[in-house]
Amino acid sequence: MLRFGLFGTGHWAAETHAAALSAHPRAELAGVWGRDPAKATTLARRHGVPAYDEADALIEAVDAIAVALPPDVQAEIAVRAATAGRHLLLDKPLALDLADADRVVAAAEQSGVASVVFFTQRFHPNVVGFLGATAAAGGWHHARVTLFSSIFQPQTPYADSTWRREHGALWDIGPHALSMVLPVLGPVSRVSATDGPRGLVHLLLTHEGGATSSLSLTLDAPPGAVTRDVVFFGENGVAAVPPGDGSPVSAFGLAVDQLLEEIDAGTRDHHCDVRFGREVVAVLAAAEQSRTDSRSLLLS
Repeated sequence: MLRFGLFGTGHWAAETHAAALSAHPRAELAGVWGRDPAKATTLARRHGVPAYDEADALIEAVDAIAVALPPDVQAEIAVRAATAGRHLLLDKPLALDLADADRVVAAAEQSGVASVVFFTQRFHPNVVGFLGATAAAGGWHHARVTLFSSIFQPQTPYADSTWRREHGALWDIGPHALSMVLPVLGPVSRVSATDGPRGLVHLLLTHEGGATSSLSLTLDAPPGAVTRDVVFFGENGVAAVPPGDGSPVSAFGLAVDQLLEEIDAGTRDHHCDVRFGREVVAVLAAAEQSRTDSRSLLLS
């Protein structure tokens, strides 16, 4: 039984992380820490576990951490946990800048802990199967991604999310888009980005093999314009990524399974580990810089 400390108290922490950990046969939710002690106490009581006043005390009490916090806060917690030898089940994006992402990777590699970053789509079995078959087929020249969300309506659980309002779709749903494009088209070598109305950001990426991809993202679409469209074009025609066939809770449960497999086998090569999380942050950071400078950027 792997003892998890949960860091975070918001909707995603409560309804996905905590729910999945409590239901998992080989995981134990052992405690909760949050920046709001009252919310931490409420969530902890709901699951019959203690709330911790100090993050380091919870790290000390567990074998692994699950984090549902803003990315800059997550990165600091992850470094401290990895340095203490705790395995990492993190959320996307890994961090909000490349320096912090590098710190997480360095801490995990130095301590030898297992890590999984929860890119939700990569833990729906039908999506995983599609991406694997599409990558194996090869011959793809371009991918088009349109992710239009509407999360700031009053009835949504993320309407008051400060970090999402500040950093927008690039950092919130950009990781989801990249998690589906990169396994098929490969690493990115050039990034160009520009803005549009209602929080829109458009990315044009060149991949190392020569393929291209275009990503259009917003968190503030008119409700009638909400859409998810991920399509590959190439020698084999057109292939659209299917919607995930599971819930976020079932997907997170699979992430727990795969972290346990990494620990049991002693391997540290998960396809969504902190190194992949860092690769995604590198693209996002380059896109942010491209928006500011109005020029395309090469990734080293």
